[in-house]
Amino acid sequence: MTESALAPLAQTPLHDLHLELGARMVPFAGYAMPLQYRDGILKEHLHTRARAGLFDVSHMGQIRLSGPQAAAALETLVPVDIVDLPAGQQRYAMFTNERGGVMDDLMVANAGDSLVLVVNAACKEQDIEYLRHRIGERCGVEVLSDRALLAIQGPAAAQVMARLAPELASLLFMSVATVELLGVECLVSRSGYTGEDGYEISVPADAAEPLARELLGHEEVRPVGLGARDSLRLEAGLCLYGHDLDAATTPVESSLLWAISKARRAAGARAGGYPGDETIQAQIEQGVDRKRVGLLPRERTPVREGAVLLDEHGHPAGSVTSGGFGPTLNAPCAMGYVNTGLAQPGTVLQAMVRGKAVPVEVVRMPFVPQRYYRGG
Repeated sequence: MTESALAPLAQTPLHDLHLELGARMVPFAGYAMPLQYRDGILKEHLHTRARAGLFDVSHMGQIRLSGPQAAAALETLVPVDIVDLPAGQQRYAMFTNERGGVMDDLMVANAGDSLVLVVNAACKEQDIEYLRHRIGERCGVEVLSDRALLAIQGPAAAQVMARLAPELASLLFMSVATVELLGVECLVSRSGYTGEDGYEISVPADAAEPLARELLGHEEVRPVGLGARDSLRLEAGLCLYGHDLDAATTPVESSLLWAISKARRAAGARAGGYPGDETIQAQIEQGVDRKRVGLLPRERTPVREGAVLLDEHGHPAGSVTSGGFGPTLNAPCAMGYVNTGLAQPGTVLQAMVRGKAVPVEVVRMPFVPQRYYRGG
């Protein structure tokens, strides 16, 4: 057994509150995290879609890049326009490797005086070292280890947050603002991982529990764990790193072409200049052999990660990377990678589940409509 396997699980600042609320705790990315609470995954999922769910995502990594060269330096690591990212806005980005594969996906916010990154929990140690090694001489790289991260998601999220800070009601999707919540300065973005309207709140660690208790005191809000977080993001067609994204798969194969900024593509203002740029640009121009698609099983049988996909002749066609039951759909749904010639919506494939062939149809994602707030 390795030393890391013997290491105790880390705890977020809300650990005691999770236990008080009856959470079932599980190991996740080195942390003890709530899988579900007393209501169970199904009810937590549906409550988030109908009203508002509160998630503890403090296991994610928060990193501040500072200095006048921070944006230009970060652009050497991601295929995204960071230099022209306005203050008060954030963008989805990816660290790519020399083969064009995705090392991690992240959010980048321009907080005005610095860039604030949120990276995946399982990748954060490698990401921190990567940033320090690659751009640490050009900008400050500060780990915000004294901060927690909460997410409130669902159609009632805006009215709840507006009771604490009225200015947040008019914040648009993918915008960020520094506001006072319960007298504490927080960085709040209108974003999330469920497909619903909502907010993510970076808060000092010692103020996280009072803020969580305040939010849970509103009758619209219930606590939600990792189980429903996963089913919500799957219905929204959002990738999970290490499953739908990995270091051997490029953003083009991942159907994330929209996330590669025009300024960083061929003929763009700052074309290329990031790891794997030649591979990715060639794929943009010439296409790819496989791509990520949505899959709807035609039976009630859930099709889960690892299931092999076959074409109509029984030949290998791809594999499933995420799958399960979609409570909002009241049906199973999945996503995976298929040969590009089979990626057209309406194509019917066979997923092998415990030796049985389950018919699945290639469909467009998301599986449920996204309800991000863009104004109007």
